[in-house]
Amino acid sequence: MKQITFAQAEHQNKKKVTRRERFLAEMNVLVPWQRLLDALSPSYYPDAAGKRGRPPTPLERMLRIYFLQQWYGLADEALEDAIYDSQAMRDFVGIDLSIESVPDATTLLRFRHLLERHSLTQRIFEEINASLAERGLFMREGTIVDATIIAAAPSTKNKAKQRDPAMKQTRKGNQWYFGMKAHIGVDAAIGLTHSLVATSANQADITVAEQLLRDDKEPIYADAGYTGLGKRLCGDDDTLPPLRIAARRSTIKKMEDGPEKQIKQRIEHCKASIRAKVEHPFHVVKNLFGHRKVRYRGMEKNQAQLFSLFALANLVLAKRCYATTDGVIAS
Repeated sequence: MKQITFAQAEHQNKKKVTRRERFLAEMNVLVPWQRLLDALSPSYYPDAAGKRGRPPTPLERMLRIYFLQQWYGLADEALEDAIYDSQAMRDFVGIDLSIESVPDATTLLRFRHLLERHSLTQRIFEEINASLAERGLFMREGTIVDATIIAAAPSTKNKAKQRDPAMKQTRKGNQWYFGMKAHIGVDAAIGLTHSLVATSANQADITVAEQLLRDDKEPIYADAGYTGLGKRLCGDDDTLPPLRIAARRSTIKKMEDGPEKQIKQRIEHCKASIRAKVEHPFHVVKNLFGHRKVRYRGMEKNQAQLFSLFALANLVLAKRCYATTDGVIAS
Protein backbone atom coordinates (compact mmCIF):
# COMPACT_ATOMS: atom_id res chain seq x y z
CA MET A 1 0.00 0.00 0.00
CA LYS A 2 1.40 3.41 -0.98
CA GLN A 3 2.28 5.65 1.95
CA ILE A 4 0.39 8.95 1.98
CA THR A 5 2.19 12.27 2.20
CA PHE A 6 1.92 14.78 5.04
CA ALA A 7 -0.23 17.03 2.83
CA GLN A 8 -2.64 14.18 2.08
CA ALA A 9 -2.82 13.20 5.76
CA GLU A 10 -3.56 16.78 6.79
CA HIS A 11 -6.24 17.03 4.09
CA GLN A 12 -7.92 13.77 5.14
CA ASN A 13 -8.02 14.74 8.82
CA LYS A 14 -9.85 18.02 8.34
CA LYS A 15 -13.31 18.17 9.86
CA LYS A 16 -15.25 19.64 6.94
CA VAL A 17 -16.01 17.94 3.63
CA THR A 18 -16.10 20.68 1.00
CA ARG A 19 -18.69 20.93 -1.76
CA ARG A 20 -15.97 20.24 -4.33
CA GLU A 21 -14.94 17.03 -2.58
CA ARG A 22 -18.54 15.90 -2.26
CA PHE A 23 -19.29 16.67 -5.92
CA LEU A 24 -16.17 14.90 -7.22
CA ALA A 25 -16.89 11.85 -5.05
CA GLU A 26 -20.41 11.65 -6.48
CA MET A 27 -19.19 12.02 -10.06
CA ASN A 28 -16.49 9.42 -9.49
CA VAL A 29 -19.23 6.90 -8.76
CA LEU A 30 -21.65 7.96 -11.50
CA VAL A 31 -19.24 8.23 -14.45
CA PRO A 32 -19.07 4.86 -16.29
CA TRP A 33 -15.26 4.88 -16.42
CA GLN A 34 -14.68 1.42 -17.81
CA ARG A 35 -17.28 1.89 -20.51
CA LEU A 36 -15.65 5.14 -21.62
CA LEU A 37 -12.16 3.62 -21.56
CA ASP A 38 -13.27 0.72 -23.76
CA ALA A 39 -14.87 3.14 -26.24
CA LEU A 40 -11.98 5.64 -26.44
CA SER A 41 -8.94 3.37 -26.13
CA PRO A 42 -8.71 2.42 -29.86
CA SER A 43 -8.30 6.10 -30.76
CA TYR A 44 -6.02 6.99 -27.84
CA TYR A 45 -3.64 4.03 -28.15
CA PRO A 46 -3.41 3.40 -31.94
CA ASP A 47 -0.81 0.74 -32.70
CA ALA A 48 0.72 1.14 -29.25
CA ALA A 49 2.57 -2.20 -29.44
CA GLY A 50 6.13 -2.03 -30.72
CA LYS A 51 6.50 1.74 -30.49
CA ARG A 52 9.34 3.32 -28.55
CA GLY A 53 9.52 6.51 -26.58
CA ARG A 54 7.82 7.79 -23.47
CA PRO A 55 4.45 6.10 -22.94
CA PRO A 56 1.42 8.42 -23.05
CA THR A 57 -0.37 9.57 -19.93
CA PRO A 58 -3.00 6.93 -19.03
CA LEU A 59 -6.31 7.55 -20.76
CA GLU A 60 -8.35 7.49 -17.55
CA ARG A 61 -6.18 10.22 -16.03
CA MET A 62 -6.52 12.44 -19.10
CA LEU A 63 -10.27 11.83 -19.16
CA ARG A 64 -10.57 12.82 -15.50
CA ILE A 65 -8.58 16.00 -16.13
CA TYR A 66 -10.73 16.80 -19.17
CA PHE A 67 -13.91 16.37 -17.11
CA LEU A 68 -12.52 18.72 -14.45
CA GLN A 69 -12.00 21.29 -17.18
CA GLN A 70 -15.65 21.05 -18.25
CA TRP A 71 -17.07 21.08 -14.72
CA TYR A 72 -15.14 24.16 -13.63
CA GLY A 73 -14.83 26.05 -16.95
CA LEU A 74 -11.03 26.35 -16.86
CA ALA A 75 -8.55 27.07 -19.63
CA ASP A 76 -5.67 24.63 -20.11
CA GLU A 77 -3.14 26.68 -18.13
CA ALA A 78 -5.68 27.52 -15.42
CA LEU A 79 -6.62 23.86 -15.09
CA GLU A 80 -2.98 22.83 -14.63
CA ASP A 81 -2.57 25.43 -11.87
CA ALA A 82 -5.86 24.43 -10.22
CA ILE A 83 -4.80 20.78 -9.96
CA TYR A 84 -1.53 21.84 -8.33
CA ASP A 85 -3.48 24.02 -5.89
CA SER A 86 -6.34 21.64 -5.02
CA GLN A 87 -5.84 18.41 -3.10
CA ALA A 88 -9.41 17.40 -3.91
CA MET A 89 -8.69 17.64 -7.65
CA ARG A 90 -5.43 15.71 -7.28
CA ASP A 91 -7.23 12.95 -5.39
CA PHE A 92 -9.88 12.77 -8.12
CA VAL A 93 -7.25 12.58 -10.88
CA GLY A 94 -4.99 10.25 -8.86
CA ILE A 95 -1.83 12.35 -8.81
CA ASP A 96 0.75 12.26 -6.01
CA LEU A 97 3.01 15.30 -6.36
CA SER A 98 5.76 13.61 -4.36
CA ILE A 99 6.41 11.17 -7.21
CA GLU A 100 4.86 12.74 -10.34
CA SER A 101 3.79 16.05 -11.84
CA VAL A 102 0.54 17.26 -13.35
CA PRO A 103 0.31 16.94 -17.17
CA ASP A 104 1.15 20.33 -18.63
CA ALA A 105 -1.20 22.58 -20.60
CA THR A 106 0.19 21.39 -23.95
CA THR A 107 -0.66 17.78 -23.10
CA LEU A 108 -4.21 18.85 -22.22
CA LEU A 109 -4.47 20.78 -25.50
CA ARG A 110 -3.36 17.78 -27.54
CA PHE A 111 -5.81 15.50 -25.77
CA ARG A 112 -8.68 17.87 -26.47
CA HIS A 113 -7.69 18.06 -30.14
CA LEU A 114 -7.65 14.25 -30.24
CA LEU A 115 -11.21 14.15 -28.92
CA GLU A 116 -12.32 16.71 -31.50
CA ARG A 117 -10.52 15.05 -34.41
CA HIS A 118 -12.09 11.63 -33.85
CA SER A 119 -15.54 12.90 -32.68
CA LEU A 120 -14.92 11.24 -29.32
CA THR A 121 -16.93 13.75 -27.31
CA GLN A 122 -20.04 12.59 -29.15
CA ARG A 123 -19.02 9.05 -28.27
CA ILE A 124 -18.71 10.11 -24.62
CA PHE A 125 -22.23 11.56 -24.84
CA GLU A 126 -23.58 8.33 -26.33
CA GLU A 127 -21.82 6.04 -23.84
CA ILE A 128 -22.92 8.01 -20.79
CA ASN A 129 -26.51 8.05 -22.08
CA ALA A 130 -26.36 4.31 -22.77
CA SER A 131 -25.17 3.75 -19.21
CA LEU A 132 -28.01 5.87 -17.81
CA ALA A 133 -30.51 4.06 -20.04
CA GLU A 134 -29.38 0.72 -18.63
CA ARG A 135 -30.16 2.10 -15.17
CA GLY A 136 -33.69 2.91 -16.36
CA LEU A 137 -33.34 6.70 -16.45
CA PHE A 138 -34.60 7.26 -20.01
CA MET A 139 -38.34 6.66 -19.76
CA ARG A 140 -39.08 7.34 -23.46
CA GLU A 141 -42.40 9.01 -22.63
CA GLY A 142 -41.92 11.90 -25.03
CA THR A 143 -39.40 14.51 -26.14
CA ILE A 144 -39.09 18.19 -25.27
CA VAL A 145 -37.17 20.29 -27.79
CA ASP A 146 -35.70 23.71 -27.17
CA ALA A 147 -32.62 25.83 -27.88
CA THR A 148 -30.46 28.31 -26.02
CA ILE A 149 -28.10 31.00 -27.27
CA ILE A 150 -24.46 30.80 -26.21
CA ALA A 151 -22.67 34.09 -26.69
CA ALA A 152 -19.41 34.56 -28.59
CA ALA A 153 -16.90 37.39 -28.44
CA PRO A 154 -18.06 40.11 -30.87
CA SER A 155 -14.71 41.91 -30.85
CA THR A 156 -12.52 42.11 -33.97
CA LYS A 157 -9.35 42.74 -31.94
CA ASN A 158 -7.69 39.49 -32.92
CA LYS A 159 -5.13 38.22 -35.41
CA ALA A 160 -7.70 37.81 -38.20
CA LYS A 161 -9.23 41.24 -37.49
CA GLN A 162 -12.72 39.77 -37.79
CA ARG A 163 -15.43 37.98 -35.83
CA ASP A 164 -15.68 34.24 -35.88
CA PRO A 165 -17.40 33.55 -39.26
CA ALA A 166 -19.20 30.52 -37.80
CA MET A 167 -21.01 32.70 -35.26
CA LYS A 168 -23.97 34.86 -36.31
CA GLN A 169 -26.16 37.58 -34.92
CA THR A 170 -29.81 37.16 -33.98
CA ARG A 171 -32.56 39.08 -32.25
CA LYS A 172 -34.57 37.80 -29.32
CA GLY A 173 -37.24 40.18 -28.15
CA ASN A 174 -35.64 43.61 -28.16
CA GLN A 175 -32.13 42.28 -27.54
CA TRP A 176 -29.47 41.36 -30.11
CA TYR A 177 -27.13 38.41 -29.51
CA PHE A 178 -23.99 37.21 -31.29
CA GLY A 179 -22.95 33.58 -31.01
CA MET A 180 -24.33 30.08 -31.53
CA LYS A 181 -27.30 27.96 -30.51
CA ALA A 182 -27.39 24.66 -28.69
CA HIS A 183 -30.52 22.71 -29.75
CA ILE A 184 -31.40 19.78 -27.50
CA GLY A 185 -33.98 17.04 -27.25
CA VAL A 186 -34.83 16.08 -23.67
CA ASP A 187 -36.62 13.07 -22.19
CA ALA A 188 -40.03 14.39 -21.13
CA ALA A 189 -40.23 12.14 -18.08
CA ILE A 190 -36.92 12.85 -16.34
CA GLY A 191 -35.31 15.74 -18.22
CA LEU A 192 -32.10 14.12 -19.50
CA THR A 193 -30.69 15.23 -22.86
CA HIS A 194 -30.76 12.51 -25.52
CA SER A 195 -29.91 14.53 -28.66
CA LEU A 196 -27.93 17.65 -29.49
CA VAL A 197 -27.33 19.87 -32.53
CA ALA A 198 -25.22 23.05 -32.65
CA THR A 199 -25.89 25.84 -35.15
CA SER A 200 -25.20 29.53 -35.56
CA ALA A 201 -27.44 31.83 -33.54
CA ASN A 202 -29.48 33.00 -36.55
CA GLN A 203 -30.69 29.47 -37.34
CA ALA A 204 -34.41 29.11 -36.60
CA ASP A 205 -35.18 26.54 -33.91
CA ILE A 206 -37.70 24.68 -36.04
CA THR A 207 -35.23 23.94 -38.86
CA VAL A 208 -33.28 21.35 -36.83
CA ALA A 209 -36.14 20.05 -34.67
CA GLU A 210 -36.49 16.82 -36.66
CA GLN A 211 -32.88 15.89 -35.84
CA LEU A 212 -33.66 16.06 -32.11
CA LEU A 213 -36.55 13.58 -32.12
CA ARG A 214 -36.38 9.91 -31.25
CA ASP A 215 -37.75 7.22 -33.51
CA ASP A 216 -40.99 6.65 -31.65
CA LYS A 217 -44.57 7.90 -31.57
CA GLU A 218 -44.41 9.56 -28.17
CA PRO A 219 -45.60 13.18 -27.73
CA ILE A 220 -43.38 16.12 -28.70
CA TYR A 221 -43.40 19.22 -26.49
CA ALA A 222 -42.11 22.60 -27.68
CA ASP A 223 -42.65 26.32 -27.27
CA ALA A 224 -44.37 28.61 -29.76
CA GLY A 225 -41.17 28.94 -31.80
CA TYR A 226 -41.88 25.46 -33.20
CA THR A 227 -45.32 26.33 -34.57
CA GLY A 228 -45.78 24.47 -37.85
CA LEU A 229 -43.49 21.59 -36.87
CA GLY A 230 -46.04 19.03 -38.06
CA LYS A 231 -45.67 20.24 -41.65
CA ARG A 232 -41.91 19.61 -41.54
CA LEU A 233 -42.13 16.06 -40.19
CA CYS A 234 -42.40 13.22 -42.68
CA GLY A 235 -45.63 11.24 -42.59
CA ASP A 236 -49.36 11.79 -42.41
CA ASP A 237 -51.51 12.75 -39.45
CA ASP A 238 -52.02 9.10 -38.45
CA THR A 239 -48.29 8.26 -38.24
CA LEU A 240 -46.98 11.51 -36.74
CA PRO A 241 -46.43 11.63 -32.96
CA PRO A 242 -48.76 13.89 -30.96
CA LEU A 243 -47.56 17.49 -31.02
CA ARG A 244 -47.88 19.59 -27.86
CA ILE A 245 -46.80 22.96 -29.23
CA ALA A 246 -47.42 26.03 -27.09
CA ALA A 247 -49.91 28.57 -28.42
CA ARG A 248 -48.67 32.08 -29.06
CA ARG A 249 -49.43 34.52 -26.28
CA SER A 250 -50.98 36.96 -28.73
CA THR A 251 -53.50 34.29 -29.78
CA ILE A 252 -54.68 33.71 -26.21
CA LYS A 253 -54.66 37.43 -25.45
CA LYS A 254 -57.06 38.10 -28.31
CA MET A 255 -59.62 35.59 -26.99
CA GLU A 256 -62.66 36.94 -25.20
CA ASP A 257 -62.77 36.46 -21.46
CA GLY A 258 -64.82 33.45 -20.47
CA PRO A 259 -64.72 29.68 -19.85
CA GLU A 260 -63.12 28.92 -23.22
CA LYS A 261 -60.18 31.23 -22.52
CA GLN A 262 -59.75 29.84 -19.00
CA ILE A 263 -59.65 26.28 -20.32
CA LYS A 264 -57.10 27.29 -22.95
CA GLN A 265 -54.93 28.94 -20.27
CA ARG A 266 -55.07 25.82 -18.10
CA ILE A 267 -54.02 23.65 -21.04
CA GLU A 268 -51.10 25.96 -21.79
CA HIS A 269 -50.11 25.91 -18.13
CA CYS A 270 -49.98 22.09 -18.19
CA LYS A 271 -47.83 22.15 -21.34
CA ALA A 272 -45.47 24.69 -19.77
CA SER A 273 -45.07 22.60 -16.60
CA ILE A 274 -43.82 19.69 -18.72
CA ARG A 275 -41.61 21.87 -20.93
CA ALA A 276 -39.92 23.27 -17.82
CA LYS A 277 -37.72 20.16 -17.66
CA VAL A 278 -35.83 21.29 -20.76
CA GLU A 279 -34.47 24.26 -18.78
CA HIS A 280 -32.69 21.99 -16.28
CA PRO A 281 -29.82 20.94 -18.62
CA PHE A 282 -29.41 24.56 -19.70
CA HIS A 283 -29.20 25.58 -16.03
CA VAL A 284 -26.50 23.00 -15.30
CA VAL A 285 -24.39 23.88 -18.34
CA LYS A 286 -24.71 27.66 -18.07
CA ASN A 287 -24.96 28.28 -14.32
CA LEU A 288 -23.26 25.33 -12.62
CA PHE A 289 -20.55 24.72 -15.25
CA GLY A 290 -20.32 28.41 -16.16
CA HIS A 291 -20.50 27.85 -19.94
CA ARG A 292 -22.18 31.13 -20.92
CA LYS A 293 -19.75 32.05 -23.67
CA VAL A 294 -18.00 29.90 -26.29
CA ARG A 295 -14.32 29.29 -25.61
CA TYR A 296 -13.10 28.37 -29.11
CA ARG A 297 -13.42 29.63 -32.68
CA GLY A 298 -15.37 27.55 -35.17
CA MET A 299 -18.51 25.48 -34.86
CA GLU A 300 -16.80 22.07 -34.82
CA LYS A 301 -14.76 22.69 -31.67
CA ASN A 302 -17.65 24.25 -29.80
CA GLN A 303 -20.06 21.50 -30.78
CA ALA A 304 -17.54 18.92 -29.54
CA GLN A 305 -17.42 20.68 -26.19
CA LEU A 306 -21.21 20.84 -26.00
CA PHE A 307 -21.44 17.05 -26.31
CA SER A 308 -19.15 16.74 -23.29
CA LEU A 309 -20.99 19.39 -21.29
CA PHE A 310 -24.46 17.94 -21.83
CA ALA A 311 -23.22 14.40 -21.17
CA LEU A 312 -21.80 15.53 -17.82
CA ALA A 313 -24.95 17.57 -17.17
CA ASN A 314 -26.96 14.35 -17.52
CA LEU A 315 -24.85 12.84 -14.73
CA VAL A 316 -25.53 15.84 -12.49
CA LEU A 317 -29.27 15.58 -13.15
CA ALA A 318 -29.21 11.80 -12.68
CA LYS A 319 -27.45 12.21 -9.34
CA ARG A 320 -30.70 13.03 -7.57
CA CYS A 321 -32.11 9.66 -8.62
CA TYR A 322 -29.33 7.86 -6.75
CA ALA A 323 -29.02 10.05 -3.66
CA THR A 324 -29.69 8.21 -0.41
CA THR A 325 -30.69 9.75 2.89
CA ASP A 326 -27.09 10.08 4.07
CA GLY A 327 -26.01 11.90 0.92
CA VAL A 328 -24.04 9.02 -0.56
CA ILE A 329 -24.61 8.10 -4.20
CA ALA A 330 -25.79 4.53 -4.64
CA SER A 331 -24.38 2.69 -7.63
